[in-house]
Amino acid sequence: MKDFKKYYNIPATPEEVYIALTNPLTIELWTGEVALMSTEPGSEFSMWDGSIVGKNLEFEEGKKIVQQWYFDGQPEMSIVTIKLHLANDGTTSAEVRHINIPDVDYDSFADGWTNSYFGPLAEFFEGP
Repeated sequence: MKDFKKYYNIPATPEEVYIALTNPLTIELWTGEVALMSTEPGSEFSMWDGSIVGKNLEFEEGKKIVQQWYFDGQPEMSIVTIKLHLANDGTTSAEVRHINIPDVDYDSFADGWTNSYFGPLAEFFEGP
């Protein structure tokens, strides 16, 4: 099992980024895929046509999202914690910590955080 931690700069306020990560309609806008998402702790979620599924564990509006991501047959919970910090320039520093990623999946998930998740999210806020 491996852990991943990285910071991403998003050109929007923490409140705007929080909405983009928790509102299913906004998620669809920046991912291009239908999403099932709720800010109700204990609710299930699904993104990228079911490529990522799990359970929502904790929310702190505008500041933090904690989720369990499911991996088949994995005995330890894979937990994602996203903390949103206001940067000095008014943008958001998004801190991502993803623990207990199966070794065989680590490279694709590390790449996915940058190229499929926070990269497109930053582009969404940058506009055309």
